[in-house]
Amino acid sequence: MIVAVLAGGRGSRLGGAKPTAVLGGEPLLARVLRAASGFEPVVVAKRDTVLPPLDVPVWIEPDEPFHPLTGLVTALERGPCVAVACDQPWVTGELLSALMAARAVASVNGEYDPFPGYYDPAQLPVLREALTEEAGLRRTLARLAPPRLDVDPQLVASVNTPEALAAAERRLSRAVLERLDAREAQP
Repeated sequence: MIVAVLAGGRGSRLGGAKPTAVLGGEPLLARVLRAASGFEPVVVAKRDTVLPPLDVPVWIEPDEPFHPLTGLVTALERGPCVAVACDQPWVTGELLSALMAARAVASVNGEYDPFPGYYDPAQLPVLREALTEEAGLRRTLARLAPPRLDVDPQLVASVNTPEALAAAERRLSRAVLERLDAREAQP
């Protein structure tokens, strides 16, 4: 199954290219690709998107419009996929597998969270129409009404502002310290 990592956004809220923003010493995109490594990962990006060195295919989406649906439509033109944003560094392979198995979109507290999610080419007419209208993702999902898979909100958290990146660094540092403490506590 293809896992399409959407990386075509401007990154204006973050203040730079999301795919190359560094978290824990590595690009955000690398963290998401690692979660997708057990599948068929591809990156979907605009022609001029700044990307770190990659060893996966890059599918080029149209330059306009700047909308997350642009990358999703580009991926679906090649077949069904699980789509995930490049700024979701906490996504796991297990979550991607669960979404594939359920053919579902992530849901947090009963509300759709568009990414990650399983999407099918049969949804293309509605997605293309929404793209033309520049409709919001959640409104479009409500119209499509795909199955939902309730997930831990931390797994689908996005890093899309400098504050979110700083918070992610703190979270990662805490996790590393907790692992070190656990190792030291073992006899």
